[in-house]
Amino acid sequence: MNTQLIPREVLFGNPEKAAVKLSADGMSLSYLANLNGVLNIFIANRETPNESKPITKDTSRGIRRYFWLYDNQHIVYLKDDGGDENWRIHAVNISTKEDKIFTPEKVNARIYHVSDNFPEEILIGLNDRDPAYHDVYRLNILTGEKTLILQNDRHFSDFIFDDDYKLRFATSTTEGGGAESFKAIPADEPSKYTWESFMKIVFEDVYTTQLLGLTKDGNTLYMLDSREHDLNVLKEIKIDSKTEKVLAEGKKAEIGSIMADPSTGVVQAYSVNYLHSEWTCLDKEIECHLNTIKQTLKGDINVTNRTLDDQFWIVADMKDDGPIGYYLYQKDKKELKFLFNHREDLKKYQLAKMEGVVIKARDGLELPSYLTKPINVEGPVPLIILVHGGPQVRDEWGYDSEAQWLANRGYAVLQVNYRASTGFGKSFIAKGRLEWGGKMHEDLLDAVSWAIKEGIADPAKVAIYGGSYGGYAALWGATQSGDVFKCAVDIVGVSNLHTMLETIPPYWDAFREMEYREVGDPRTEEGRKLLTERSPITHVSKIKMPILIAHGEKDPRVKQAESEQIVAAMKAKNLGCIYMLFMDEGHGFARPENNFAFYGIAERFLADNLGGRFEVMTNEFAKATLAPEHKTELTARFE
Repeated sequence: MNTQLIPREVLFGNPEKAAVKLSADGMSLSYLANLNGVLNIFIANRETPNESKPITKDTSRGIRRYFWLYDNQHIVYLKDDGGDENWRIHAVNISTKEDKIFTPEKVNARIYHVSDNFPEEILIGLNDRDPAYHDVYRLNILTGEKTLILQNDRHFSDFIFDDDYKLRFATSTTEGGGAESFKAIPADEPSKYTWESFMKIVFEDVYTTQLLGLTKDGNTLYMLDSREHDLNVLKEIKIDSKTEKVLAEGKKAEIGSIMADPSTGVVQAYSVNYLHSEWTCLDKEIECHLNTIKQTLKGDINVTNRTLDDQFWIVADMKDDGPIGYYLYQKDKKELKFLFNHREDLKKYQLAKMEGVVIKARDGLELPSYLTKPINVEGPVPLIILVHGGPQVRDEWGYDSEAQWLANRGYAVLQVNYRASTGFGKSFIAKGRLEWGGKMHEDLLDAVSWAIKEGIADPAKVAIYGGSYGGYAALWGATQSGDVFKCAVDIVGVSNLHTMLETIPPYWDAFREMEYREVGDPRTEEGRKLLTERSPITHVSKIKMPILIAHGEKDPRVKQAESEQIVAAMKAKNLGCIYMLFMDEGHGFARPENNFAFYGIAERFLADNLGGRFEVMTNEFAKATLAPEHKTELTARFE
C-alpha cells in the first residue's frame, strides 16, 4: 500500500468550517470554526465569507448547535457541561458580542419553535419542575422574560406550534409503546387547554409516523404516515375540513427529509435515501433550481439553509472521497458560488471511494450497506465491521472520517444497515425487535461472510468496532463470535441490558415502553431472562480476544458503569483489555485532544491485532482529559 498516511489531526481535528448558515435577511453568513482550537461561532458578510470574526469565546468542548433569530442581530446556541446533555440556552448579540444564558444548570432545555412573527422570542422547554417532561415557555431574549405556555402535566413528549406561537398539537406515548396526538383547544385561562384526540399511532408505526409541521397560515399540517403502509407516505391535512391528500410515497426506502418554502411553509420537495439520497420536487421552480445546481455539483446535494425571501441558499456538496463543499446559490441569477470546504486539508490526500452494496442475510432480508476499501490494494485485506449506534438510525453514503481513517490504514470497512435500522420501512425495523444479540448480530456475521466470499476480507483478520449500540455489538461479538473476530473496539457501549434500562435519563421516560418492547421487558420473568442472556457481561468467560473500551465520564445515555463493570469482570479473569475514560466527555468524544488520544490508541490496537498501518503517537496524552490512572498506564505502554 503506497498511499500517503493521513494524519489523525486532519481526520479528527475540528472541521475548519461547519454548520454554515445565513441570517434571515441574507446579509450575514455564519459558521463554526476554530478559535484557539475550540469550535466557536464566526460571522462574516455574505460577500466576503472568509473575512469573519468570532462572536463567542467558548474554551471547553466547543459549540455545535446554533441558529439565527429573525431580527438578524442575535444567534441562539445550546451548550452543555462536558457532555452531560443538560443543554443551556445562550443568545449572543452579533454586534456587541454580549452573551446571555437564559436557562439554569443541570436542566435539559429544548427549543421547540422559532417564528419570524416574533423576531426576539422563541419557544422553549424546561424540565426543571419534572425531570421527565418539559414545560413550555415563551422566552424573550432581550428581557429574559419567560411566559408559561403549557405546564406539561399530561406527559406530552412532542409539540406542534404555529407561527403565532399558538400550541396546536401535542403527542404523548400510550400503553404498549404507541403514541397519540391531540389537538390543543385553548381554554379561558392562559396556558390551559382542552384536548381533542387527533391521531392514534400503534407501536409498530411510531418510528415511521410523525407530524412535521404547519404552513405559515396554520391551515395545513404535513406528516409522514406509515399506517396502512410499510414505507411511509408524505401527507398534507387540511385542518378545517380534515381532508387528507397523499403527496408522495417512498420507493425502496422511506421519505426522509423535506424542503419547505421559508416564508409559507409549503412543502416543495422530499428526499428518499436507499443507497444514495435523491430529491424529488413537488414544485417546478424548485426542480429547475436543483437541476441547475446538479449540473455543477457531483455529490449528494443538501440545501441546508434558505433566506426568508428565498433568494439565497446554502448548499452542501456531500462527497464520499473529499471534503464537504459549501456553496452560496443566488436564485434570481441561478448562480452557484463556492464558499469553502469543511476540511480543506483533506484535498492534500487521496481518499477512498464508498460503494453502496446490498447484502442478503441468511433469511433473505436485503441489507443496504456501504463498503470502503483501501486504495491500490488487491486481494483479501483485513476487515473492520463498523457498526452504527441507535440502533434506530442508519448509515449513509458520503464522507465518513472513521471509514476514511481505517481504509487509509489498510482495512476494508463494511457499514451494515442491519435489521432495526431506520429508513427502510417499518417491517425492516420490526425484524430487529427483541433481536439485540440475536438476528441483528447474525446480520453482521452474514456481512462478514459476504466480504470473505467476495474476496474482499481476510477471514483471519476481522474486527468489530462501534459506538453506543455499536459498542454493545462489539462486546457481544467478543463474547459470542471469537471464531469470526480477532479483536473488538467498544465506544460508550452497553455491557448490561438490565442496568442500561435502569439508568435511562429521566427525560427519556416517555420512550421507556418503546425500549422495553425493543430490547426486553424487565417487568416480566421472560423479559428479565432475555436481558440477562443477551447482556455481554453474562458471557465474559467466553471472551478470547483483546478489547479496547472507551467511555465518557459524563455520558447520560449509556452510563460509565456500563464500561466499568465489564472492565472489572475482564480484569478479574486476567483477560486482555485496554480502558480509556475521558473525564469531560459524554456519549461520544467532542474535544479534538481526546479524539487524537483515542484514535491513536485505536489504530495501534488494530495494527497490533490485524497488521494495518499506524501513525506513531508522540504527546497525545498530554492534553487529553483521561482519568489519571489510565493516562499513566497508557503513556507507559504506547508513547
